[in-house]
Amino acid sequence: MSERDPDAPKDLKQRYKTAKQKMPEQEALERIRNFHEVPLGFPTEVAPTEAYRCIWCKDPTCVGGCPVGIDIPAFVHLVEKGDFLGAIRKIKETNVLPAICGRVCPQEDQCEKVCKIGQKKGMGPVSIGRLERFLADWERSQGLVEIPECAPPTGKKVAVVGSGPAGLTCACDLARRGHCVTILEALHKPGGVLVYGIPEFRLPKSIVQAEVEVLRRMGVEIRCNFVVGLTATVDDLLKEYDAVFLGVGAGLPYFMDIPGENLCGIYSANEYLTRVNLMRAYDFPDADTPSARSRKVAVVGGGNVAMDSARTALRLGADEVSLIYRRSKVELPARHEEVERAEEEGVVFRLLENPVRYVGDDDGRVTAVECLKMELGEPDASGRRRPVPVKGSEHLIEVDTVVVAIGNGPNPLVTRVTPEIETRKGGNIVAKETDGRTSKRGVFAGGDIVTGAATVILAMGAGRSAAASIHEYLQTGTW
Repeated sequence: MSERDPDAPKDLKQRYKTAKQKMPEQEALERIRNFHEVPLGFPTEVAPTEAYRCIWCKDPTCVGGCPVGIDIPAFVHLVEKGDFLGAIRKIKETNVLPAICGRVCPQEDQCEKVCKIGQKKGMGPVSIGRLERFLADWERSQGLVEIPECAPPTGKKVAVVGSGPAGLTCACDLARRGHCVTILEALHKPGGVLVYGIPEFRLPKSIVQAEVEVLRRMGVEIRCNFVVGLTATVDDLLKEYDAVFLGVGAGLPYFMDIPGENLCGIYSANEYLTRVNLMRAYDFPDADTPSARSRKVAVVGGGNVAMDSARTALRLGADEVSLIYRRSKVELPARHEEVERAEEEGVVFRLLENPVRYVGDDDGRVTAVECLKMELGEPDASGRRRPVPVKGSEHLIEVDTVVVAIGNGPNPLVTRVTPEIETRKGGNIVAKETDGRTSKRGVFAGGDIVTGAATVILAMGAGRSAAASIHEYLQTGTW
C-alpha cells in the first residue's frame, strides 16, 4: 500500500470542488445501429483533471478494494502529473490486462466503492477504472507497449488450460518467472469469455488479441482447438508438464426446466453471444455466420450477461427487446451503467415477472412466453428479497426469440475423466483459496471453475495466486 507522499498537496479544498469528469460515449440512437464501442474513453486533457480529484489519503483504502492489489494512488498521482508512461508501468506491475479491466471490471463494487472522496455526498469516487482504460489505450496508441522481462529459463514446463482472464494472468506470471508455459484453449481463438461472452460494443476483440500477443512475445505458446478432457486428459498433461493450471471457466449454461424450453428460437445466452461475438454474426455479410432475424426478443435474467444479450439483440435489428426479471430494479445484479445504457437504448424492462412455460407453433418454433407476476417477500440466502408468485397473474408475451441468461456452471469435461480432483456438489473444483492447489498433486485451479461465475478481476487474482504457488511447487517439489 502506498505511503502518504511527503509532498502531498495543500489544495484539498480545490480538489473537493473539482467535478467528476464525464467520459464521452456514442448517443443511444446512434449506437444501437452498430457494434462499435459505446464509451469512447477520456480525452488526453481530461484524464489529469480526473486524477486531480484524488485527495492523497494517508490510508488509501482503494488498494485493498482491488483484487490484484494495484498501487492505485501511485498511478493516479502519475496521471495527475502527466506521466502517462510511468502510470501504466505502475499498473502493469500487478495487472497484465489493464485495457480489459478498465472496461469490464465492476470498479464501483471494488476499488471505487471504498474511495474516500466518493464517500462525500455528491462527489462521486475518482474514476479509477476509466483512468486505467485511458492509460492502456494511450500506451497502445503510442506504440509504447512493453514486453515484460522474463527470468532466465528454469527448465520447468507448465500447461495452462483455458485462455480466459485466470489463464492469461497465470501464464504471464509464470513466464515472468522463467518457466516454459503452454496455454491450451478449446476454442479456435484465445481469450475465453473475453472473446465469446462479452460483446464487441463493451470489449473490442482487437484489444483482447493485443493483450494475447504480448504473452506470445514473452514466449508463451498458445494451442487452440485443444479440448482437455477429450484431446488429452489431465493425466496425459502431467506426463509432459511439471504442473497444470485449470482455468476453464464456467461455460455450461443453466436453463429453467419449464415446459416448451426445447422449442426452436430459444437460446442460452452462452450460445447466443458466442454466435454473435466469436463467430461474428454481427458482421454479416462480411462474416458468413449470420444469426436468425428476430422481431420480438425476450431475455430472461438480470445480470451483465442478460444486459449484453438484450443490447446485442437490438443491434441485430430486433423491433422490440424485453428483459424479464423476477425481482425489482433494486435487486438487478448487473452493473448500474449497463442497466442505464440498456434503458437508454430502448430495452423494455419487465420487472417482477417470471416465465413458467413457452408456447410454440405447429413448426416447433417459439411464439410466446407465459409469465407470472411476482411480489417480493422476505430476504433469501442471497440477501435479496425472495420473489413470490402472484396467483392468477398468468399472461402471454409474444416473442419469436428467447435468450435464457440465468447463469452458467462448470463444464464437467475435465473432472469427469479426472476423478481424483475433488469437486463440490455443483461440479466446481475444490481448490485452496490462497494458492489454487487441488486434491491432485501438481494440479492447480482458479477462476470461475472454482468460484462459479464471477468477475474478470477476481479470476485474474486467482490466476496470480496460483502462479505464485506453482512457482513455489516447481522450486521445492513440496505439495
